[in-house]
Amino acid sequence: MTTESTLAKLRPASEVMRLKRLGSSFPTRLSFMRILLRQLNAEAAVVTRTVWQIDDEGYGRAVYSVGLGRHTYSLVAFSTKLSPENRTDRVIAEAWDATFVLFDGVPDSSDLDRLAANAPLQEAGRFTSREIVLCRANKSVRMFEHVVECLAEGKQPDRDMVQSVGYLMRTTAVYGNGKFGIADRALIANRSGLSGPFAAEMLAVWLVRGFTHDLVEHVAQNRGRGKFTPLAASLKRHFGIGNATGLGMAPYLVSHPALFNNWIHARETALARVRSVSVVSEEVRPQILGLLERVSKHLVQWKVEDALQMERILILREEWQGLCVVANSKWLAEPAIWDRLLAYSQDLSQEFQELIVALVLELNGDLVDDLADTMAAQSRGRFDPGMTVQELSGLILQDFTWALEIDFKSRKQQQQFWYVSEDKQEPRLGDRFAEDGAELESPLDIARRIQDLAADLNESDEALSLAEFLMEFPEHRYVVRRVQLAQSRPYSELRDNLIADDCLPIDMLRCKLAFFGASKFDPKSDRWTRINMYQGAPLFADIARADADDWWLPVLEDTQ
Repeated sequence: MTTESTLAKLRPASEVMRLKRLGSSFPTRLSFMRILLRQLNAEAAVVTRTVWQIDDEGYGRAVYSVGLGRHTYSLVAFSTKLSPENRTDRVIAEAWDATFVLFDGVPDSSDLDRLAANAPLQEAGRFTSREIVLCRANKSVRMFEHVVECLAEGKQPDRDMVQSVGYLMRTTAVYGNGKFGIADRALIANRSGLSGPFAAEMLAVWLVRGFTHDLVEHVAQNRGRGKFTPLAASLKRHFGIGNATGLGMAPYLVSHPALFNNWIHARETALARVRSVSVVSEEVRPQILGLLERVSKHLVQWKVEDALQMERILILREEWQGLCVVANSKWLAEPAIWDRLLAYSQDLSQEFQELIVALVLELNGDLVDDLADTMAAQSRGRFDPGMTVQELSGLILQDFTWALEIDFKSRKQQQQFWYVSEDKQEPRLGDRFAEDGAELESPLDIARRIQDLAADLNESDEALSLAEFLMEFPEHRYVVRRVQLAQSRPYSELRDNLIADDCLPIDMLRCKLAFFGASKFDPKSDRWTRINMYQGAPLFADIARADADDWWLPVLEDTQ
């Protein structure tokens, strides 16, 4: 479906790959949660609860199994009693309300006993290649207890409280890709359903969400005896899974340039395809109006304590209401509606612009959903040692002028440094002029490395091959590969200085989390944020329904 005219409309990397714009991202049809649930829907997947050994207070173990792509996967859940003094969402925690494993197949009793001894230990446990994902979560104690008390008394929980919190548990880590001895990515990379980026992790989190629904009702039923009432379906769907994400996630976008390029390229190709459509059917117009109204309600329900983000939300609400006034039935009936919506957004905030991108993709699944198959990366790109110094210098001028323009003599442009903490092996960000450890800096200073490379290239014979050049300057091999990669993968690089004093890691976090499919971004600083995953998503019993994919930017309606 990609034509020359479509490719000509791709937004340039110079526009798309700036941190401020990436930090304004919203979930789309190509977000990983949506992709996963579409496949489960297409296969009419059935989730079965094969084990439920949970006591009256909600402690014990459970197993949920689901078929996906000719394989069966099982979530093994362990719920344990956690004392208040041990309750923390920080990565240094050693105990949690619940721990989970996504298991390859259906575990037998010996598997369950082995996992019962190891899963609650998380990093300190011992695992095998049958374990695909390792995960832990803590309750939102106030919300969980409120729901239990209400259901036990035969009442529904307070709607405003449900809307404000939006989850019963929040994950504090979701590990995949061979960490701590679990299955390597290669084991599942070619399996239908799990071949896409983070598909296994997204499956685990969706199953965890269903477990939290069952757990809260189980505890309430045992506490309330004859008075118990189940959680209303509309409220249950609005309970997603919370998550607090910090700096540990940010470097991923830099360390996986080929993969990151594929994510952005798929979205931008989808956008270009949609912009090429000049005529839409009459049936689409009421769908547009319906989504405009849904977004308006979602923005009203999106409230955060962070002053900067709340100001952005208030601006976004005002801009969106302006669009709703303009976009009446007559305006929507005119030609090239998608292109006109995008053109309308150009004079407004970047957050509004990226929301419009997500909106127009949402209504064109038939044009864009197949691009989900292009978002994984099977290779990091091949290094070409025969390229000459002159040729590489030309590529730098073509794709990295933005890096050459940064003044690294300025203290502000090299204020920060990235490193990995010794205790937890987690990425951290330090002040180069106030903290020790800069000698252990991680290679996220891409722009500075580009300048150093360019300086040595300028002093070298233009006819030299890179093989010869790197024999003299082996420290440049890492960034040479990145320059070569950018030639064929234009969206592989963040086009900002990641060690400048004004670099905001929160922008990197929001970009990645939007590709996951997260919503309700709630920054707690410029280095970590809370989010909600699978809010509004179909429940286990709903996954095969025809409307199972209709949960973009969910809203808790007044009626229950």
